[in-house]
Amino acid sequence: MKSGLAETKQLSEQQRLIVESVEELCSKFDDRYWRELDSKGSYPEEFLKSIERLGLAALPVPEEYGGPSLGLREAYLVLENINLNGGNSQPLHGQYYLLFNLTKFASPTLKEKYLTRLARGEMRLQSFALTEPDAGSDTTRISTSAKKKGGEYEINGHKIFISRVMQSDLMLIAARTTPYEEVNKKTEGISLFLVDLRDAISKGQIEAKQIRTIFNSQTYELYIRSLMIPEENMVGEEGRGFRYLLDVLNPERILISAECIGDAKWFVNKCVNYANSRVVFQRPIGVNQGVQFPIASVYSELVAAEALSWQAAGYYDEYSRKGRIDEKLMGAYANISKYLAAECSSKAANVAMDIFGGYSMTRDTDVARKMIENRLYRVAPISQNLVLGYLAHSVLGLPKSY
Repeated sequence: MKSGLAETKQLSEQQRLIVESVEELCSKFDDRYWRELDSKGSYPEEFLKSIERLGLAALPVPEEYGGPSLGLREAYLVLENINLNGGNSQPLHGQYYLLFNLTKFASPTLKEKYLTRLARGEMRLQSFALTEPDAGSDTTRISTSAKKKGGEYEINGHKIFISRVMQSDLMLIAARTTPYEEVNKKTEGISLFLVDLRDAISKGQIEAKQIRTIFNSQTYELYIRSLMIPEENMVGEEGRGFRYLLDVLNPERILISAECIGDAKWFVNKCVNYANSRVVFQRPIGVNQGVQFPIASVYSELVAAEALSWQAAGYYDEYSRKGRIDEKLMGAYANISKYLAAECSSKAANVAMDIFGGYSMTRDTDVARKMIENRLYRVAPISQNLVLGYLAHSVLGLPKSY
């Protein structure tokens, strides 16, 4: 199934090489590696270093800055195949979608300062400080402020559920340069800044407290106090950050769908192999339709979800090349991709839990570990219900419910 479904994507020679490189690397970091990390709550440092040495950590970086200048589809393949091979590609997806944002909207000065080092693997950009305790999914209501003081901005605020803060060198942060109460349109007045995390943390301007989660993640709550950022570290124009956010959130949703597709394939593979080998009542359990039908059902949904998400990634790449986009179509593609892939992978996880029975509860099968990792995507980076709400009012034209 690994090669069979990949064939339906009609991969280019370069894309095939990417898939082969990831599969070869993952063979050196097998289930035991991820299982041990999970038991210790450790970051996959060795795995990430190997990804960086292969040049796969900075795919979107343009050639003029030493990168391969590749698109969302290539990034998609990396994430999908890490998860398909039993790993967890979370650290990498953050870097990908943030690099897409920087390459499009950062100033030449900012690109020159950071993109070359990111392309070489000398720095990591894996953290995005957006979510706040009192704003949640209502991004326009963030209250973290950025006030201009001479040639700098002073940032103060409180962020929560921010990933990989202590594992990254740089972080993109969203803050209000104009308070919500003073804007004509609620999406105005938000700006994005690139932060040198090591410097900010050492000076006590950012305090990071790790949040314990039910799966292996590096998730933090941030207290930002008098963080001074040079004005040249603003990404794009002041007050137009919400527009740039859309160009982060759409590819993020598609990349999440890639991870879910990889997870779903992993679950289906595990189910098929186990159903063929597990013998009960003197016959393999896979002979029973009660086992066959759930696997076949989720497999059919997987094929459909993969086709849509791959199409979405292609549309984003086409838009990036031509600079023209139908924003409603892009939003629909990105959100439906995430919704269908998360639904499919969640169903696949439950099917695997049922088919493995009591063995699904053991650590050595990795079914429970992968199920918990995958469960995140029903609520993040946006909940399934919010996706449906978006499609209802923004695509179908129904009255807004929020």
